[in-house]
Amino acid sequence: MPSTYDVACTLGLEEVVAEELRELGVTAPRTRRGGVLFEGTPAQGYAANLWLRSAVRVTEHLIDAQVRSDEELYELCRGMPWENWMSVEQTLAVDGSVRDAAVTHSGYVALRVKDAIVDRFRDLFGDRPSVDTKKPDLPLKLVWHRDRALVSRDLSGASLHKRGWRPVQVKSPLNEATAAGLLRLANWQVDQPLVDPLCGSGTILIEAAQRAADIAPGLNRRFAFENWPDTQHDVWDTLRADARERVKSSIDVQLAGADRHNGAIAMARQSAQAAGVAGMIGFQHCELSEYAPGFVPDQVVTNPPWGQRIGEGEDLEDTWRELGNFLKRTLKGGRAWVLSGDKELTRHLRMKADRRCPVKTGPIDCRLLGYEVRGRSGASAWGKAPSE
Repeated sequence: MPSTYDVACTLGLEEVVAEELRELGVTAPRTRRGGVLFEGTPAQGYAANLWLRSAVRVTEHLIDAQVRSDEELYELCRGMPWENWMSVEQTLAVDGSVRDAAVTHSGYVALRVKDAIVDRFRDLFGDRPSVDTKKPDLPLKLVWHRDRALVSRDLSGASLHKRGWRPVQVKSPLNEATAAGLLRLANWQVDQPLVDPLCGSGTILIEAAQRAADIAPGLNRRFAFENWPDTQHDVWDTLRADARERVKSSIDVQLAGADRHNGAIAMARQSAQAAGVAGMIGFQHCELSEYAPGFVPDQVVTNPPWGQRIGEGEDLEDTWRELGNFLKRTLKGGRAWVLSGDKELTRHLRMKADRRCPVKTGPIDCRLLGYEVRGRSGASAWGKAPSE
């Protein structure tokens, strides 16, 4: 029988993830707030972890049942075949969440689920698995809402945005999965020349290069499901081998970016090397006013500073004005997509957005703004500063 999988993502990227799942052969994915549900085989669950670029986690439903008390929850969990999903030598952790339920303390109900599991093992084997809250072999999630309890196992382990190519984890509101989602929202195609004139550590461009080179985002990392007794390792090995075969050593599209901070460009180049796309992206260290990518892009996709990754003393308004100037002199009938977490700053582009896509980046409610740019010969990119 197929299992129910739940794919979590950044708010605003639900339809993007559904599209990615359809490309993997999943039929009838169902969007929910902050994620997508689908019925699928273990192979599709593994493939979702390996190939989804815009998702952050894949979980599989194990229990979905009516529960009226913590004792009912305990008995329900104790009756499940946990020995099929972990060994007594392995570790587990239970993350609990309750809302409008008979018991209001999430830590307590998580403890009840854990007790049910270890008691079952003790009954069967005379021994019990240990708890490891940092890196468990079997990460479990309990959601108890009103009279329904849902227990899922986390196939991913570490968040899927952690591709394994960053030399250090950068403090930024834009992670790798969100960057990949922005490219999808922008409808960027892998044969379209792309520029990010405020590229920072290069996240958007590296995600674009990996997609153009057909590099699976999960190819060089490990997942929690790889350690489970019921994992179909022959299926997983075939999926990973096929992904390795698909990797292209070069791409036929121009990708370029620049940043005024030399340290950011150095990190971008180092990350591109680790991601297997060194030489596919042209990075420059320069001021935005001096930047010339050397080709006319079809699209610009960028995440300008808007108060979250800003150097001390940098003038945000000047940066946004200069970005508007760059777009008008560089794009000739192309599209610009600009992520903004501050609607007042967008006025300084002196351009009128024709698309607005809400996206949550960390705790910030942002919008990905789309602009048609016709350059100095067209009127649409000019005029008084509009209020977005």
